[in-house]
Amino acid sequence: MTTTTIQIPAEDLKRQYQLIKDEVRAAIDAVLPTGKYTLGPFLEAFEREFAQYCGTKYCVGISNGTEALHLALAACGVGPGDEVITVANTYVATAFAISYVGATPVFVDIDPVSYNMDVSKVEQAITPRTKAIIPVHLYGQPVDMDPLLEIARRHKLWVIEDAAHSHGATYKGRKTGSLGDIGCFSFYPSKNLGCYGDGGGVTLNDDELYDKIRVLRYMGQHVKHVHEIIGFQQRLDPIQAAILSVKLRHLDEWNRKRQHWAALYDELLADLPVVTPKVSPFGTHVYYMYTIRTPRRDQLMDYLAQQGIGTQIIYGTPVPMQPAYRFLGYKESDIPIAAQYAKEYLCLPMFPELTEEEVRRVATAIRQFFGA
Repeated sequence: MTTTTIQIPAEDLKRQYQLIKDEVRAAIDAVLPTGKYTLGPFLEAFEREFAQYCGTKYCVGISNGTEALHLALAACGVGPGDEVITVANTYVATAFAISYVGATPVFVDIDPVSYNMDVSKVEQAITPRTKAIIPVHLYGQPVDMDPLLEIARRHKLWVIEDAAHSHGATYKGRKTGSLGDIGCFSFYPSKNLGCYGDGGGVTLNDDELYDKIRVLRYMGQHVKHVHEIIGFQQRLDPIQAAILSVKLRHLDEWNRKRQHWAALYDELLADLPVVTPKVSPFGTHVYYMYTIRTPRRDQLMDYLAQQGIGTQIIYGTPVPMQPAYRFLGYKESDIPIAAQYAKEYLCLPMFPELTEEEVRRVATAIRQFFGA
């Protein structure tokens, strides 16, 4: 292992905080004197703002992105004996949420260009037990939703978007989180829209589902101390909500900066033996991660670290190959593209506060590695 100091980190939240710290401190200072540290007006304000941003009727603040998926599935009545189709290349939380409600995740392979769910593989994975589909808008780019929704409607299946990577991304002009029955977001600190701790949310238009999720997130009650169903304690707290309200005002600008740096990476890496991200014609990419592929991934990662450049592997093991899901019996041959690409993904430094000099330095180091 190298001991070289990382000078260009894969992500850097400290730079962003320095730019907005006065706004953040003012937001926190507005919450603290109220004495209202769960639910309350600051959470309600963020929920209204984020729903409006996503183009949905409702948003419900949840404690984290995993629980957003969990409560969405529970609200849709998914439970033991059911199956939920999702993609092999995602964070394990997508599948864990399915397991939390007692259902079984069914994994499909990825599209070789977008790295998202291969929609053409979905229909053959449907069985009489299938209850829902969870597409994942991976790395900041939306899944091709229209054909997926057509399949879901034909088979009467719920569609729950995992939009944890795609705050602000659009599909045919509509924001992710507004495309399926429910959209689920993580506000983990490093996300395009992240709080200073754990946080999540769901976006939706359906009145009945909205009511169910609100009851599920707060101990199964409409009225305090009247517990109608078994619920959970999974609220987004108002301090984090107030911070998110501040950050939401900057999100589009930050996404534009990510897109700017991605375009520069595209230009500087164009003639090298690496595969750079391809933007699908139907949507916009907000580059939560700028992910390249190369069979020499591990050597390149080590070389960049020696040059003081941080990188990440997201995700290096397909979920059905994780120890927790070995009992399902998947083989790499069941998901050949996801299995192969997992050995090749490398996420380069990507955050809005990068500088042009840093992006050029990263690209120069990659050129040197390949002898270009």
